[in-house]
Amino acid sequence: MNPASAVQQLRVFDEMGLGPLWLSKHPVLAETTETAEAPETAVSAGAEVEQPELAEVMKQSGQMTPADTAPVATAADELLIPESVPASTDDSIVEELMFLPVADVQPSDSSRVSRIQSMDWQTLQTEVASCQQCGLCQGRANTVFGVGDSAAPWLFVGEGPGYNENLQGEPFVGAAGQLLDNMLRALGIARGQRAYIANIVKCRPTDDNGRDRPPSAEEVAACLPYLQRQIALIQPRMIIALGKTAAVSLLGMSPETPVGQLRGRAHRLNGIPLVVTYHPAYLLRKPADKAKAWQDLCLALDHFSPE
Repeated sequence: MNPASAVQQLRVFDEMGLGPLWLSKHPVLAETTETAEAPETAVSAGAEVEQPELAEVMKQSGQMTPADTAPVATAADELLIPESVPASTDDSIVEELMFLPVADVQPSDSSRVSRIQSMDWQTLQTEVASCQQCGLCQGRANTVFGVGDSAAPWLFVGEGPGYNENLQGEPFVGAAGQLLDNMLRALGIARGQRAYIANIVKCRPTDDNGRDRPPSAEEVAACLPYLQRQIALIQPRMIIALGKTAAVSLLGMSPETPVGQLRGRAHRLNGIPLVVTYHPAYLLRKPADKAKAWQDLCLALDHFSPE
């Protein structure tokens, strides 16, 4: 490992809260679910935290040994983990969930798709704001078009809006958004600066009890042309698919494909490198997998072309 790579990898560990790993003194309930009446909350800055040795975390990740580097100090508020982590909208957590691959669902109106493919940025935003192509429009407070630099070299794609995103009209807010922001900083970018953040669907999918759920194949098929046009307009040089739904939807793969089989290599989407990693909400539940997400970010850096 050359010195430059080592420095970059340590920075990724630092920004993602792996050195040390900051946890609430209250146990996180893995089965806690989010409802419309219970938005996510974060641990207060004054809460006591456990601080496992960074060297041990790195050793367990299989990337470095304690002899390779010294522990890196991190501020307690670098990674905020909710005391009650809401249910993720990322269906990588719900492996038994089944729906048809996006490639098997054809848009019912090809003229609509052609029209979207010719839209400029402002027209596309207006179209999304008034969209009624699927039932998700009936329960939305806001559409969530995306946020960031519309000419960004980095594009991050999640699954769909959650409770807070629906209210604020912005993707990845709350604890999962804070973790994503840390991941961006590890790459030397920031929300709104050289990065754009979007979702597969623009409206919040909910079940009959008002809880977040993954979008159906029909909902994805109705909304995917918007994201495809955003990609064409942004022309990113790297796409990061955050979670299973984003990965299989963008790549047109079977929803049975686990994230673990998609990680570890750079895919191509219309010639653009695409790296798959875990959804930030999933990483809040399983912080040990942040070491794997760190590997994914390093892979993305390796395949990123500055020009």
